[in-house]
Amino acid sequence: MTSVAVPRRVLADAIPGGAVRDALLVAAGSGLIAASAQVVVPLPFTPVPLSLQTFAVLLTGAALGLRRGAASSLLYLVAGVAGVPWFSQHTAGWHFASFGYIIGFVLAGALVGRLAERRGDRTVTRTVGTMVLGNLAIYACGVPWLMAYAHVGFARALALGVVPFLVGDGLKVVLAAGLLPSAWRALGKDA
Repeated sequence: MTSVAVPRRVLADAIPGGAVRDALLVAAGSGLIAASAQVVVPLPFTPVPLSLQTFAVLLTGAALGLRRGAASSLLYLVAGVAGVPWFSQHTAGWHFASFGYIIGFVLAGALVGRLAERRGDRTVTRTVGTMVLGNLAIYACGVPWLMAYAHVGFARALALGVVPFLVGDGLKVVLAAGLLPSAWRALGKDA
């Protein structure tokens, strides 16, 4: 009898285990997002702070896949709304300018996770595309929330909640495009 190696769908599948592993990975993903939320640079011209959250969300989605990636972001969102002070600058709740982006984290975690399951994180080019789509999913939720919260129009919301972050998000995409394919190469050819 020969054994057939099952290809790994996402990086987390390289870790043996079942439901307990998945629960720990989801909790760890939420913890990573929460820790990255504390790396903050408040910008005086926008109510949305600069943080590393989006990078952690996209990396978590890619590493964990659709279900676990979305669950990590959802756990982060639900626990923060319930009062865990792990949103940016140790805040909790939902009534603040950047909450829409946190809602977008769930969508982005699912989207990036699904694309990673379909090998969207195996090459630099595919990873760039995957990460850009993930960022767009975050913006798609964050901008309308910012419009409603700040009582501004679409153009002003873009100026406050997208434009100041494009360079940083581009750098995060480039970093992910180096990290993820390298991790797959380290796992070997059956990945």
